[in-house]
Amino acid sequence: MTDNNQSAEDSPATSTDTLKASGLLAGLGATIPLVAAPMAGGPSTPALVLAAAQAGGLGLLAGGYKTPEQLAAQIAEVRAGVAAFGLNLFGVNLFAPNPVPIDKDAFVEYTEALRELAATYNLSLDEVDALEDDDEWEAKVDMLVNDPVPVVSFTFGLPPAKTVRRLQKAGSLVFQTVTNPDEGEQASAMGVDGLVVQSYKAGGHSGTLAPGTPVEQIPLADLLDRVRSRVHVPIWAAGGISTPAGVRDALAHRAEAAVVGSVLLRSPESGASKPYKAALADTHRTETVVTTAFSGRPARALRNAFVDRFHGVAPSGYPAVHHLTSPIRKAAAAANDPESINIWAGTGYRDAAEEPVADILRRLAGAN
Repeated sequence: MTDNNQSAEDSPATSTDTLKASGLLAGLGATIPLVAAPMAGGPSTPALVLAAAQAGGLGLLAGGYKTPEQLAAQIAEVRAGVAAFGLNLFGVNLFAPNPVPIDKDAFVEYTEALRELAATYNLSLDEVDALEDDDEWEAKVDMLVNDPVPVVSFTFGLPPAKTVRRLQKAGSLVFQTVTNPDEGEQASAMGVDGLVVQSYKAGGHSGTLAPGTPVEQIPLADLLDRVRSRVHVPIWAAGGISTPAGVRDALAHRAEAAVVGSVLLRSPESGASKPYKAALADTHRTETVVTTAFSGRPARALRNAFVDRFHGVAPSGYPAVHHLTSPIRKAAAAANDPESINIWAGTGYRDAAEEPVADILRRLAGAN
């Protein structure tokens, strides 16, 4: 349930030179090997993606939980912004369908467990049914085929091979999030252009293709080596990277780039709520937990009262549990209450600073 979250001190850098982008990332126009992770639910704003491009990295818009129309509007905003820099440097992440069906009785029991908390925000859970949807998957894929973006990445599940080919034919590079060598081989066999290899230390939802099985706690460097021994496509490393030393270590293990998320959450460009940002800076919060309590799918969050109360009773079931708890979490955020929101955070969350995204990414690349 828990993990040691004390961020390691940076060891002396082997070089004071700024790290340079290479491979596919350089081909897209990036100058540093940093990717701003797609953080669904609000944190990954167009402003954050634009700031990543301005720094010389690549930012990924989070397509999850948005309607196709909302996503299209954000793509248009980012496209216009990067064009002003003379770039075409951004991407979009989608949740590929990989549902976790929920037991009807378990859903009813969890609804009852949440009822008292919901009432504190004047919310009723009467006549709430388990909502199983695919996040408007087909419509979003069609939109990205008809209006291509430089990079499309997938999380949660493997898309059909024909979807990968459609996006590539439209001109997009396609990346798949994986958490172990077997998943890497499956994705590589589908013809994706690259992999995002995510360690267990990542904040928010795990990208595992098997959410019912705990992700093995393998250090990122070892995980990169294991995946690299089985596949021959470019790899972007993710999960717990929050310092220049962490970036250099990932690149030393043949990752083309480092994907960072939690370290950007307190930036002014982040769309994380006020209580979310404050909780990340709260020195009394010292523990992250992998839990299904908020969404029915394993995700790493800072421990709070919601976790303490519901972690042990929450069922697996995605997206049904996500939809069930979403109104409570939104009401808590509006009430500035950090105890009933999902404070997604990787193990390096202590390195999150209240400074611009561009400054954070350049520092991680060794530029300042």
